Parts: sequence; C-alpha cells; structure tokens
Amino acid sequence: MAASDELTKLATRAKEAEDRVASARAKAKADLEHDVELSAADAKATAEKLRETAQAGKGKVSVWWDNAQRTWNEHIATIRENIEARRAEHDLDKAESRADIAEDDALFAIDYAYAAIEEAEYAVLDASLARVEADELAAVPH
Repeated sequence: MAASDELTKLATRAKEAEDRVASARAKAKADLEHDVELSAADAKATAEKLRETAQAGKGKVSVWWDNAQRTWNEHIATIRENIEARRAEHDLDKAESRADIAEDDALFAIDYAYAAIEEAEYAVLDASLARVEADELAAVPH
C-alpha cells in the first residue's frame, strides 16, 4: 500500500476515534467500561502488529524506528499499569484526581498523536523525495 494511502487510513481512524469519543458523553458507565475494554484490546493488538512489523522490517526500517517502537511499548505498558492501579481507588478525592490525571493524559496523548502524524507526513514526503532522487540517478547513464 502506498504511503499516501496509509495516511488516508490514519485520517479515517482518527475520525472514527473522534466519533466514538463524542458518543461516549451520552453513554452509561457499563457501556463506557465495555468501550474502554474494547479500545484497550484494539490498541494492544495494534501495538503487537507494530512490534511484529518492526521485527520483520529489521534491516529495512531504520534503527531509530525500531527503538522508538520498543520505547513506545514500554511506555504504554507503564501507562496501563498506572491506570489499573488508579482505577482500583474508591475515595472521592482520589477519584477526582484520577479523572483529572486521565483527562490530562488523554490531552497529551492527542498532542503526541498529532506530532506523530506530522512526523509521518515528513517521513512520507522524505521517502517520495528519496524515490525521485533515486529515479533521477538511475536515468543518468553511467
């Protein structure tokens, strides 16, 4: 699949996330808990697929991306552990604090994803430029 098609897929997925979050405001707690479980499972499956892709792409993908993927997995595991620990708290003040932290975390995750999209755009454009340059060199008689 072409990189530009992957960006379209990314934009579509972002819109789906936006729609799900907007509908969450009107959902009951049990429905939200179910949605959170499904979302966590989807994110875990996607992370696993990314890990497998990074493993299969060793030598094709730069070392930096392999390291970034590994660091991302460690980061996500830590976040999930912290979320589960905070979810177990039942004190009102702690619940309010957990909600505030969760909202701040969500906003930061959105900022992080935004930056990742910008990096993806840069990478796609850079790959396009590299392909044009390679084609130009291939056209020059040696």
